[in-house]
Amino acid sequence: MRRLGLTGGIGSGKSTVGKFLAEAGGALVDADALSRASTASQGEATSAVAQIFGPEFLDAHGALDRARMRSLVFSDLSARARLEAIVHPIVLRGIAERAAAARRAGARLLVLDIPLLVESGRWAREVDAVLVVDCLEETQIERVMQRSAMTREQVQSVINAQASRRQRRAVADAVVFNDGLSLSELEAKTLTLVQGLAL
Repeated sequence: MRRLGLTGGIGSGKSTVGKFLAEAGGALVDADALSRASTASQGEATSAVAQIFGPEFLDAHGALDRARMRSLVFSDLSARARLEAIVHPIVLRGIAERAAAARRAGARLLVLDIPLLVESGRWAREVDAVLVVDCLEETQIERVMQRSAMTREQVQSVINAQASRRQRRAVADAVVFNDGLSLSELEAKTLTLVQGLAL
């Protein structure tokens, strides 16, 4: 089984590219989805979040209060590290479990959708190739503002906290430039690039 690392900044279209790869037969493991599940109501990380940050960081349903936590981590870098220390081991275990299941099922391609692939410093060494989804920063901002309640300043803060476009492209074996493409064009470009990687 070959392992493809998929990454891109917020609003780049990475999740859409992951969906196309899954539809084409790849076994997709979404690290973001695992992270969100761990901090949802009854999630594996919620009790530790309440213990370390305080019960006010959970909402009325017992899930992580994302807006409150977002405000904290962008004003306090140590808070981000504390949150990651809770969530990352859960996500890594989930990735390993799903990768093993894909191997047992006979999958030929495992697609690891890792938003922080570059920042982590480890994943680029653990995959056979890296596919980066890239677009202009202004496009990222507009897309995220359209789909969420985040302000321009909040989106910019997320972009600033992530690896730069240059840093992502530096580790890429292939880049999908997703600006001004229709969904069908994005799908065709993605599948052509992945075929070119001979995975």
